[in-house]
Amino acid sequence: MPAPAALKMIRDEHAAFAAVLRSMSMLVTDAHRRRLQPDFRALRAMLFYVDEFAERLHHVKETRMLFARLRECTQEGRVVLQRLDRDHAQGEGRVRQLEHLLLAWELLGDARRDEFELALNAYVAFYLEHMRVEETEVLPLAEKVFADDDWRMLERAFGLHRDALTGAEPEALYAELFRTILEAMPAALKPSR
Repeated sequence: MPAPAALKMIRDEHAAFAAVLRSMSMLVTDAHRRRLQPDFRALRAMLFYVDEFAERLHHVKETRMLFARLRECTQEGRVVLQRLDRDHAQGEGRVRQLEHLLLAWELLGDARRDEFELALNAYVAFYLEHMRVEETEVLPLAEKVFADDDWRMLERAFGLHRDALTGAEPEALYAELFRTILEAMPAALKPSR
């Protein structure tokens, strides 16, 4: 049986989130190296994207649908699911903290740069590890225990929003957001169309 479409959707979203996180790190590192201010507008757009698409859409569906259904199907993986749920519960607050630290740097100057850089590096490491665990432990477990109906339910849920970084045509409301992000992304991290 071919891999369920929902798996590809989840993995594509993870790849998009990882590209944005790595882009943020690269933009900040490059600006630091060149002793310049970063493109604050692009960084704000990227943080907004992480909040809007990862925290408010993706994580909610994982917690309420993927993780919940796994718990119904098997006892396996309970500890890792609890950890990932805790990560999801903390995610929005962590993004808000980063947004605040970025604004402080932008408005108050380089005296606030280091604090933002440290928080960003910690967040990027945290989030990349979070997705690694989902992809190496949770998704293989789902492949093992889910029936076709489970995958169809997830496909419908994850297909409701259109993320231009996964190749979808974005809703008009988000067109400028995605344009800003894509223009700022390093070429090596841009999604292929």
